[in-house]
Amino acid sequence: MANNIEYAKVFQKELDKQIIEGSTSGWMEENASQVIYNGGDEIKIPKITLNGLGTYNRTDGYTTNPITYTYETRVMSMDRGKRLRIDALDVDETGFGLAAANIAAEFQRVKVIPEIDAYRYSTLSKNAAITKVYVPDKKTILSTLLGQLGEVREVTGGEGELVIAMSRPVYDMIMLSSEVTHSLDAGNFSQGELEFSVKTINGVSIIPVPSARMKTDYVFDSEDGFSPAKGAKQINWVICPKTAPIAISKTDNLKIITPEQNQFADAWDIDYRKYHDIFIPDNKKAAIALCTAE
Repeated sequence: MANNIEYAKVFQKELDKQIIEGSTSGWMEENASQVIYNGGDEIKIPKITLNGLGTYNRTDGYTTNPITYTYETRVMSMDRGKRLRIDALDVDETGFGLAAANIAAEFQRVKVIPEIDAYRYSTLSKNAAITKVYVPDKKTILSTLLGQLGEVREVTGGEGELVIAMSRPVYDMIMLSSEVTHSLDAGNFSQGELEFSVKTINGVSIIPVPSARMKTDYVFDSEDGFSPAKGAKQINWVICPKTAPIAISKTDNLKIITPEQNQFADAWDIDYRKYHDIFIPDNKKAAIALCTAE
C-alpha cells in the first residue's frame, strides 16, 4: 500500500508538469505563481487597488496612496475525472508502475490536454474586447493580423510580451502568403521548463493550435470528453498579453487501487481527478483580441 501512495505522489507531480509542457496553452500557467492553492477546487487570487499620482504640497508633503491588497477566493469550474482500469492479467505488480505511468501520460496527451486547451481558448474568446469576423485569405491575412495587433498595442501602450494563438490551418496559410515573405522571424518561446523555437511577427510569438481546439464554445460531456457547441464559431486567432490569462490545472487526489483491494473487478484502478480553470482579470480584457471565421 505504501508503494501505491508513493506512486500516486510521483504521478500527480509528473502529470501536472505534462499539462504545462504538452499543451499549446501551457504558457498561461506561468501566471499561476501568484495564486494560492491548498488542494481541492478553491484558489485565492490576489487583488491590488491603487490610486494615481497626487500633487506634492510643500507644507503637507505627499498625498497618501492607500493600497488595498486582498485575496479573492475562486472556485475552479472544471472538475473532471475518470477511472482508468488495467486488468490484473495485463500487468503484474512488478510492472505496474511503468504501465500505469504510460497509460496516465497517454490519457492526458490524447484526451485531457486537448480538452484543457479547448476550454482555455474558448474562455479567452468570450472575454475578448477587440473582435473581428474575417474569412482568411492569403492576399489579406497579414494586413488583417497586423491591424488587430495594432489595436492591442494601442491598449497596452506597446508594453509587455504579447502572444498570438492561431488555428493551424490559418497558420499554414500565413506561412504561404505572399504578404509575409519578409515579415516572419524565428524566435524563442518559454513554456514551463521548456523553450521552443517559434515564428514571430513584429516580435510577437505565434503559437499554432489544432483547429479542433479553437472554437468559441464547447460542450463538456459528463461521460466522454468534449465537442463543439451548436453555433460555435471557428477561431482564426486570439491575441493577448502573456500575463493576461491565469490558468490553473491540478491533478488532485490520485488513487491507486490494487486487484486485491478492488471490489468491482480483478484489476488495477487509477482514479484520476483533474481540477482546472482559467481566469482573466477585468483590467486585462481590453487588451484581448479575437478573430473568428464566421
